[in-house]
Amino acid sequence: MAETLKHRGPDGFGLWFDETSGLGLAHRRLSIMDLSPAGAQPMRSGDGRLCVVFNGEVYNAGNLRRDLDAQGQTPQGGWRGHSDTEVMLTAIQAWGLEEAISRFIGMFAFALWDNGKKELALVRDRLGIKPLYYGFCKDTFVFGSQLNPLRRHPAWANPIDRQALSLFLRYLYIPAPHSIFEGILKLEPGTYLRLREGEIKDRRVPEPRVYWSVNEQVEKGLAAPFTGTEDEAALKLEELLRDSVSLRMIADVPLGAFLSGGVDSSLVTALMQDISDRPVKTFTIGFTENDYNEAEQAKAVAEHLGTEHTELYVTPDQARSVIPQLPKFFDEPFADSSQIPTCLISGLARKKVTVSLSGDGGDELFGGYNRYLMAPRIWDKLKNIPPSVRKGLSLGMDKGLTRLVSSIYSRTEKHLPPEKRHHIFRDKLQKVADAMPSRDRHEFFHCLASWWLKPQDVVLGGNMPETRFSDPSKWPETPGFAEWMMAMDQVTYLPGDILAKVDQSSMAVALEARVPILDHRVCAFAHTLPLLMKISNGQGKMPLRRILYKYVPKELIERPKQGFGIPIDEWLKGPLRPWAEELLSGERLRKEGFFNPKPIRKRWTEHLSGKANQQYHLWGPLMFQAWLSEYGP
Repeated sequence: MAETLKHRGPDGFGLWFDETSGLGLAHRRLSIMDLSPAGAQPMRSGDGRLCVVFNGEVYNAGNLRRDLDAQGQTPQGGWRGHSDTEVMLTAIQAWGLEEAISRFIGMFAFALWDNGKKELALVRDRLGIKPLYYGFCKDTFVFGSQLNPLRRHPAWANPIDRQALSLFLRYLYIPAPHSIFEGILKLEPGTYLRLREGEIKDRRVPEPRVYWSVNEQVEKGLAAPFTGTEDEAALKLEELLRDSVSLRMIADVPLGAFLSGGVDSSLVTALMQDISDRPVKTFTIGFTENDYNEAEQAKAVAEHLGTEHTELYVTPDQARSVIPQLPKFFDEPFADSSQIPTCLISGLARKKVTVSLSGDGGDELFGGYNRYLMAPRIWDKLKNIPPSVRKGLSLGMDKGLTRLVSSIYSRTEKHLPPEKRHHIFRDKLQKVADAMPSRDRHEFFHCLASWWLKPQDVVLGGNMPETRFSDPSKWPETPGFAEWMMAMDQVTYLPGDILAKVDQSSMAVALEARVPILDHRVCAFAHTLPLLMKISNGQGKMPLRRILYKYVPKELIERPKQGFGIPIDEWLKGPLRPWAEELLSGERLRKEGFFNPKPIRKRWTEHLSGKANQQYHLWGPLMFQAWLSEYGP
């Protein structure tokens, strides 16, 4: 089972068994802190009572160690090394599990066996940066960082979960707690699970306990909002980010940063360079297609900051060569096509560093996505139109109006200021058209966050299970629509798509990606800021911009937000067409029995004819089919 994780941890391997309890722990090590054997796992506490396997980093381990020493809680026999794992174990033993977790600053997924209590604890970090799967293979309880190790267990017989497949078609990722297999769950962010030995034997798994939640942070922020000026907010945020970045620069191996030239990655890089006493290593992937190329802007930012910059321009053939490898990197179906450049930049960075900082999280915390600005405006206009009329408008858009409006926009776009231009305008317009019949603003956003709106018509035997979107009891209580969307993204899209993509892509090449903007202290502060401090004059991420412009000229940053994408739409009509034709053939779909071929073939025909850009609706089925080809049912 552990061998399947060798790509995540090529530097070491460890096993530990408790035969009386029937427990086995295995670990593949990517050495980041304390490269000596003193940092190896599974690791036992000084008195032998606790044993842990741990993925991630606790960045404030040094401070915690000093606190433990001051309290006389030095481990029995003294400190063996300087790894964060040893500090974690000692902290848990001294303060208890929940108190210790509350003091951890970091990203983590770990399994802890308490031999005294005969209890297994599974814990996942607050924002869901690191993954953790768990469940039963027949009568055996299994858990791990990915699904492949679980599938190697001799008792594995878990079928594909068609409800999860429906979720996948709707969102292009499978949200926690679901996984693609029946009987296997993802531990949700900010939760932990305690399992007594008897509960495991009786197949009784209790509900995970919440120790930190976005909804709670929203409530605390509303109860005690920030009352200073915008400049004071930026100063406070800069202080938090500087500490967060500084902590994430602690490593015993080479370290660098992903740099796209956008606000978030540029800010992280600027703070790193300001803290560092040598040029920071930065990495950018460039594309020959101008609409998708950010390398020139990234290079300009790197030159201004004085980083040691590496850029790699990849040809379409090189980018496409990653696609057959995706099912090996993502052992659960995943269909955000930006996974391709993320895999490429991870491979580039790994040639020179073992740790790379990333700018992920700024959009969700500080209002960076266009939908936070546009969706409230659009819904305010739509809500006064009778539902029947909106449905008619939606059908009209489907029948050609989208193409007409997009054509007009493309001719006028060059006359608009850069911040008013919208990349992939036609695709966004079609999303709005599909969402027009929504009954309320919450359903409107759910449609905007979805692709196949009726996946049950596509997945044979599949029904949509309850999700956060369909359960109002799990919604954050926010003062406005934009704040609600941002909070919902933080518990759905951010961990399910963005962080899953970064973790799987980077760890596929044994690169640790760290995300300083998602320090939980930054998140908590973000929720105290009123919306007008985040989004102003048609722009989001205003506090981040205020900080960044102290380090980088504004003109190097300001440009239309374009995301991290590639021209999948054109590739599917050209060089990827034979590959897609084979995976989506009607005969093959009928034989495999997961999809109704008719709606998929209809989208495929529309895409090839140019009637509509169906790349997003097609990429989901294609990635599932490619995954199925790799692993089988």
